[in-house]
Amino acid sequence: MPVKKKRKSSGVAAAVAEDGGLKKCKISSYCRSQPPARLISGEEHFSSKKCLAWFYEYAGPDEVVGPEGMEKFCEDIGVEPENIIMLVLAWKLEAESMGFFTKEEWLKGMTSLQCDCTEKLQNKFDFLRSQLNDISSFKNIYRYAFDFARDKDQRSLDIDTAKSMLALLLGRTWPLFSVFYQYLEVCMFFYF
Repeated sequence: MPVKKKRKSSGVAAAVAEDGGLKKCKISSYCRSQPPARLISGEEHFSSKKCLAWFYEYAGPDEVVGPEGMEKFCEDIGVEPENIIMLVLAWKLEAESMGFFTKEEWLKGMTSLQCDCTEKLQNKFDFLRSQLNDISSFKNIYRYAFDFARDKDQRSLDIDTAKSMLALLLGRTWPLFSVFYQYLEVCMFFYF
């Protein structure tokens, strides 16, 4: 029987020898081997247990973040309660009432944002602001703001609340807002 000849590997073949983190390749004389991808540490993963503990820092005995808890929450994240970020956050949490977050709203919303601590939420501020630049998201936030701001037993907003919400949503971006706001001021005296 004839002896089988060894086949030579093609030009872009695997390494011939591995020596102290260096591989001898056929293409180039030496190249560094890549270390295995670093696993993300546990601190970077979302933890629902940690998120729930974070919720209880602000919640009252009824398991709802109320006005006092909301004030402390805003202080901790470094945002005024009247800031547009709070409206977008309430939209993301699908909060039903202004100034209140239930445990279910908190867990569902913070899970979708992957935030279980103050620092992670602060890192999401740019993302939350960017939602206002996306046309479909802005429309959803605008519609949400109407239901969020009105009392549940009312069909419409009172004029002062409407002006505040419009100023929050449109004040910085719509060039004619100041004229529209003056119009609302004048109309208020004729209709109310």
